[in-house]
Amino acid sequence: MWASIVNSYVVGPYFEDFELGEEMITEGRTIDRSDVVNFAGISGDFAPMHMDAEYGKKIIFGENVAHGLCVMAIASGNIVRTGLLNNVMVFYGIKEWQFTKPLFFGDTIRVRIKVHHKIEHDKKDRGIVELFMEVINQKEEVLQKGIWRILVRRKV
Repeated sequence: MWASIVNSYVVGPYFEDFELGEEMITEGRTIDRSDVVNFAGISGDFAPMHMDAEYGKKIIFGENVAHGLCVMAIASGNIVRTGLLNNVMVFYGIKEWQFTKPLFFGDTIRVRIKVHHKIEHDKKDRGIVELFMEVINQKEEVLQKGIWRILVRRKV
């Protein structure tokens, strides 16, 4: 288990705790029209493929779809709730991210996480962990995938 409870605070794993190939999956979250409307309000992206039901009927998917970045943001929240990121010092970035399938209103997503790579850092109190992520729906279809890089504390 990657997270533990200490003094009522969830302590995430340290750099040393991540093992190559180790996997976990988050709990699910159903995304509905209100999530997409809220994301549009925050981002300013009111593209009709996300917001206009009549327009949605005419696009290649036959209905409205969620913003790809909205799905990524919600997936990030799923990951945070695991406690996995509680010892992260910095989010370094995303590599090779792909949007492979759309998310339709009412779909439930989970995130499958696998420790992909560990990189030593010049400073001995930290290390870089690369996590391969797959955002999957209720049908186990991969909607998005790629690698996230995080800077994680060591136990020193």
